[in-house]
Amino acid sequence: MPHPPEAPGLGLGPIAWCEPRTLAAVILDVDGVLLASPHEQAWREALTGFGDPARFTTALYQAKVAGKSRQDGARAALEAVGVANWETQASAYAKAKQARLEALIAKGGARAFPDALSLVAAMASLGLPMAVASASKNASAMLRAITLADGGSLADAFAVKVCGRDLARGKPDPEIFSLAAAELGIGPRHCLVIEDASAGIMAARAAGMMALGVARLNDAAALHAAGADLVVSSLDEISLSSLKHGRLGLRLAVSDPGP
Repeated sequence: MPHPPEAPGLGLGPIAWCEPRTLAAVILDVDGVLLASPHEQAWREALTGFGDPARFTTALYQAKVAGKSRQDGARAALEAVGVANWETQASAYAKAKQARLEALIAKGGARAFPDALSLVAAMASLGLPMAVASASKNASAMLRAITLADGGSLADAFAVKVCGRDLARGKPDPEIFSLAAAELGIGPRHCLVIEDASAGIMAARAAGMMALGVARLNDAAALHAAGADLVVSSLDEISLSSLKHGRLGLRLAVSDPGP
């Protein structure tokens, strides 16, 4: 399938593109899509004593660790930074990362992206069923800590929450998204997944779903290569009028409302 043309600036380009399938539900990843969480920082800082933290770059995190379960992420990180006996050290590293993450969260280390909050509110107003899907066992607690304008928590915005469950396989396997679709009661073909990591995009496509990549880290090329139907740098670029008609598209102009 050809990729959509890039729109300059904030997505107010001259053309819009949409997937020729009816969009009936949306499944969102948490870290990097809804929240700027301290996961990457925790993985890097916990490397002390196992490997060289300086080798744990953002690019490495996005390509090798993001979207994976804690144990799988630990294995992938240690192997990627060149730890010789990564198999035997993975469990200890995963525990160290979790302890560091909890400390960072306690200090207020997670915040919601404003464009994500706007899109969630817009999709709720349209009556689009929404789910969150994350391998992180900390995702639900972080979502509950974000208070919305109506006094509820961000977690309350989602009818289905598939977060931190003990699944047989992690991303890029489609299991987590297939489970979210099943719990929403919507066929995979009519689900849109919003992801910021290549593994998540591949999981969405393997599940037979549409995939929107969010290139917050200027990694649009990697998200396209993973199979994203559309890639944006901000969720404000998404056309609300397209969503209203069950399509995925870019805003055409200022008059075409975003989230």
